[in-house]
Amino acid sequence: MSGVRYTLIESNSNDIASNSGALTYNRGINLPAGPIDELVIRFTLTTSASSILADFSNVISSLRIIINGATVHDFRAGYADTSNNAPGLYGYFLNSLGAGRFTEIPSDTAKVAIMRIPIGVQVPAQAVSRLEYTLGYAALQSAASAGTIEWYVRYNPNMQTQTTVSASTSFNHAASEEQVVVRLGPSNGGVVSGLFVQNDSAADQLNGIRLISQSDYSLPLDFYQAFNGDLFNGVLYADDDASTTQLTYAQQVAGGLFIPTFGLSMASSDLVLQVNSSAVTTRTYTPVITSPVNAQAQSAQQQTQAVVTNVAKGVLDATTETATGSN
Repeated sequence: MSGVRYTLIESNSNDIASNSGALTYNRGINLPAGPIDELVIRFTLTTSASSILADFSNVISSLRIIINGATVHDFRAGYADTSNNAPGLYGYFLNSLGAGRFTEIPSDTAKVAIMRIPIGVQVPAQAVSRLEYTLGYAALQSAASAGTIEWYVRYNPNMQTQTTVSASTSFNHAASEEQVVVRLGPSNGGVVSGLFVQNDSAADQLNGIRLISQSDYSLPLDFYQAFNGDLFNGVLYADDDASTTQLTYAQQVAGGLFIPTFGLSMASSDLVLQVNSSAVTTRTYTPVITSPVNAQAQSAQQQTQAVVTNVAKGVLDATTETATGSN
């Protein structure tokens, strides 16, 4: 079938978090051909009380996805801490790429979380395609008795952008203003749609950032949070202590900041910032690259309504800004 289609490609009860310590899982999966709009991961976890104090995404320390030998998603959390009673970094990051990309059902002992990871890759039909992932977890605060992880592929011939979460650049900060150079890698016709700045703890420790392409002066943290949508209750997360029937609002994620970059061209291979840190710490800088994609559906029964997806546009939808452009 053409149009939007979901395919379950993996389900197991092995690749789950534990209170025994931090864990990392590696797995390879064969991929059916077609236009991969996004990968959807559904987690279930049955635990003792207070295994994750708030948002499920606090347990995700890293996720790397490789399709046919190319790294398309390389996320590493600045910190992952299941005792953090606040929004998690990975959930915040995904929702910065479009509302609803991470959500969960608030519960203390019966966790259900869904992550929708934008990809935008056309997988050819001529050969067997392969997805490899490396998934890292922080330790739970209490034991899990059962759990599952399910991987779905969402196929969509009307996807407009390929989304690459590039490897982060780390920087050891002094308590001063310093220049940070973020490596972008090859452009492949793409633009920089956003930059995710993370501290190594749940603390901002940040006086201001000047992104050279956007400002002549250093801008304070709350300035960026006002314009990226965070300050007008732009952060939604699950906190079962607050409610088990709805998500909870927040105005920021401590130690995390998503900066829209308005489709910044990659004429230069670097992104240059001046960062004024208030403490000695280590930050990581993760660029999000989007590029146009021409998806081709497999010939079959056809839907008549197109579901258009565009991550470059989704980055701006939650902000106070509107923009024109194709990437």
